[in-house]
This record gives sequence, structure tokens and C-alpha cells, in this order.
Amino acid sequence: MSTPATPPAPATPSAPAAVTVSTGPLAPADVVSVARHGARVELSDAALAAMAASRAVIEALVTDDKPHYGVSTGFGALATRQIPIEQRTQLQRSLIRSHAASSGAEVDREVVRGLMLNRLATMATGRTGVRPAVAQAYAGILNAGITPVIGEYGSLGCSGDLAPLAHCALALMGEGQVRTHDGGLAPAAEALAAAGLEPVELREKEGLALINGTDGMLGMLLMAAEDLHRLLKTADLAAAMSIEGLLGTDDVLAEDLHALRPHPGQISAASNMRRILAGSDLIARQKEAGGEGHRFTRVQDAYSLRCAPQVHGAARSTLAHAESVAGYELASAIDNPVVTVDGRVESNGNFHGAPVGYVLDFLAIAVADLASMSERRTDRFLDAARSHGLNAFLAGDPGVDSGHMIAQYTQAGIVSELKRLANPASADSIPSSAMQEDHVSMGWAAGLKLRRAVDGLTRVLAVELLTSARALDMRDGGVDTSLSSPAIAAARRRIRKAVEGPGPDRYLAPEIEAVRVLVSGGTILEAVEQELDSPLN
Repeated sequence: MSTPATPPAPATPSAPAAVTVSTGPLAPADVVSVARHGARVELSDAALAAMAASRAVIEALVTDDKPHYGVSTGFGALATRQIPIEQRTQLQRSLIRSHAASSGAEVDREVVRGLMLNRLATMATGRTGVRPAVAQAYAGILNAGITPVIGEYGSLGCSGDLAPLAHCALALMGEGQVRTHDGGLAPAAEALAAAGLEPVELREKEGLALINGTDGMLGMLLMAAEDLHRLLKTADLAAAMSIEGLLGTDDVLAEDLHALRPHPGQISAASNMRRILAGSDLIARQKEAGGEGHRFTRVQDAYSLRCAPQVHGAARSTLAHAESVAGYELASAIDNPVVTVDGRVESNGNFHGAPVGYVLDFLAIAVADLASMSERRTDRFLDAARSHGLNAFLAGDPGVDSGHMIAQYTQAGIVSELKRLANPASADSIPSSAMQEDHVSMGWAAGLKLRRAVDGLTRVLAVELLTSARALDMRDGGVDTSLSSPAIAAARRRIRKAVEGPGPDRYLAPEIEAVRVLVSGGTILEAVEQELDSPLN
């Protein structure tokens, strides 16, 4: 389900600024900066004071004869057993060891770092009862570039991301396997020692506080949102290039038409596409000719062209809703039990991942539909009956050459998988812990499949861009004599720096990968926005 883990890049002088973790919520950009780009973490004095105050509440309960969940009792279905004081350190250690039970492919480094940062942010609120030293040790692990090894299976998303978080706590204890800052595999104790860090012996409630949260699924949501902002604008670019390459019309993008259905995302998508197509000679010639001289005279373009703003806009609206949920989650202090502001220690259900799981699944639906529409536009280029004068399959010599025939197969295979990934994980609760945890969110699984879906959308859009650029080259003979709009000409020039223009069949996989890199890194979007002299919406 996950994409292959990649070792981190070494720290450089241009590393992002440090992120300060305090009692308030992190910004989404802070999480991305630490998780993805290796920014350092600092704890504020306010956070250290808040943690010290809540720890005093827990310490006061240690000798209380009344049972307190997580302090003096077992966990889950075993919460009825009172644990003697002399065994409570062992209780916390046993909890972490037993819960560090993941399996499967290693999840990506950025997922683990996002998981750890979000848990650290909850500790910093002072609502979990952990000692400041525990949070400082977490910050030290992040800053040393040490990444606990976590398998993709193990979390049911309730009580939070138990198994993944337990692997992180295990590393804090100096146990288990980790990746070092250069990506090497090492025992946690050795990696901590090499970084000048000491293992932490967990005390009452601390083990529980380290594993009760939606931190992994939240991190995956935030990073997917970051990617989707870029991919939605790239989808607008791809659709505009396809409209131009298929000799379509930009009339349907008119501002007043979209004002009749004023969804904000739709209006943004239409505006982007109008800007990208502005100044297109191919579009202008179509309007002047009224369609004469072409095989078909079209009153309307196909839905995959004409309705692109509506579909891309709906995806933007879905993303906006998902980001609102992420905002609430970033402002949350999730633990069970939790130390309240007035000093009570209360059990609760805030660790349930349903709010995050739902929107992760919702985004996977939108991603699948974006990719499905992109694949349909690509297919139109390859069919001589619908491409309006282009060679079959955009082949240099049809029959001898196959052109982009199989590139569309690749797209189709990805789109088929994206439709499977759009099936919701959050609707598939499965009971656990002797029916104590009888309804779970599966939010972690929803996050992993969304990551795979985002990667698939990236690849599908890359094939459409590669195909439309080839078609436009076949229309006008190449970018030197381009009939494209200035923005599309800029995109074509950037593609041509990585991939040659039309000709006899070549090894196609590297060309698809080259454009995927342009899409993933935002390079092609940057070229267009530089030409437009302002960002797209």
C-alpha cells in the first residue's frame, strides 16, 4: 500500500527554519517542513511549563488507592486490573513492546516524521501528563534525523495509530530498529548513542500518552493536501493543453458562465484554464474558421474537455473540506485519559480517527475522478476518429510505430487501481481488544491508500501532458513555430528539455518518468506561472 521508503537528504545550509512547538496548534506548513524537509524542532518555554504542570497532576495520583486508567491499571480490555507501584514502569515498557506489532512494507520517512511531530505537539499542550524530558527526547530524535522503522499494517485508527506510535516510543526506549540520518538501518540504542541521546525510561501514563492519537493519519492528510494543491493546478494545465491540442474551444470557460454556478473551486479552475489558454493561435483559428476544413464540425466539446472546471472545482471543494478537518485536528490535544485544564484526569473517545478517516477517503474519490477524466482526454488524442487530423496514436509512422498507444494503457491501469483505492477504508470497521474497541476508523489505512492514489494521479497527469505536448508538436512542427498560448508554449519548452519531440518510436518509460518528475516537483507548473507572471489559483 505504501510507496517505497527513501533515505533523507543530508542537512544543508539552506535547510528550512526551525519549527517551534508550543501549547497552540502547529500550522500545516510546519508539519510538512519537519516531516518532508527535515526542519529542526524546538520546544517553547510555555510548552515545557504546561507539561510540568500536568505531570504534577499525574504524580499526585501515583499513590492514590483509587484506580486511574493508564496510571495504575492495565489497558484496553485489561483495564480492570490494578497494577502495584513497583510494576508500573514495567507496565509502560510492556505496553510499548506489545503494541509495536506492525508488519509489511516500511512506511515512508516523511510519514513517520509527521507522526512523531504531531504526537510531540499534543504532548506540548500539557494535556497528556508526560514529563518535559519525554518531549525533549522526541524532539532530539527528530533533530538527529532518526526515523523508527514502521510496517504499513498495524493501526486500526482507534485508539488512534497505536502500533505506528508504539514503534516510535520503542525507539525512545532504545529498542527496535531505526533509520539513521543517512538512511542506514541500525538498532535504536546504537543510533541514539551515536547522536548523543539517552534512552528514556517511561513512567506512569507516559507509554499510553505516546500511543493514543490520530497523528499518523493527520500527517498523511496534511502532506496529501500539500501535493493536491499542486496537482489540481497541474490538472488545469493538462486540461487546457488538451483543449488546445484537440482543437477545442475556450468559450465554455467564460467567467459569466461559471458565475451561474458559483462554486469557488469551479470558478478558480475555469479562471486558471482561461489564463493558460489566453493568446492561443490554435484556439483563435478554430473560432475564425468556424470548424471548416476539419473532419467534424463540433457544436460542443466532449465532457472531459468541457466539464473539466466543474470536476476540478469539485475536487478543490473536497480538499477545502479536508483541510478544515485537518485544522481542527491540529488544534486538538488527543489522549486517553487526558489531563483537563482544571486538573481532572478523564477517559474519553477523542482518539477515534473517524473525522480524519472520512476525509482521507473522500479525497481518494476526488483523486480517482480527476485521473479518470485526464485519461479520457489522453485517449481522444490517440483515436484518429476523434483527434481531428492527428496520426493514429500520435505515431510517427502509424503501423510501423505505435506512438503513445501503450502510454494510455499505463494510464488506464493506474486509473483502474485508483477506482479500487476510492473504496472507503473508513466504512470497514473491524472489532478488536475483546470487543472493548468494537468500532474503529481505519484512518491509517485510508491515509496510506490516499498516498498511493496521489502518486497515481501524478503519473496519469504526466502521461496526459506528455501526450498533449506531442500532439501540439505534430500540429505546428515544434515549439519554435508554436501556435500555442504563451503559457502552454512555456510548458512545452519545459517538457522538451526533458523529452524529445515526435519521431520514430523510442523507449517510452523513461520519458513518462521524466515528465512525472516535472509534475511531482512542480517544475512544469513553475514554468507556466513564470510565463503568466503570477501564480495560478
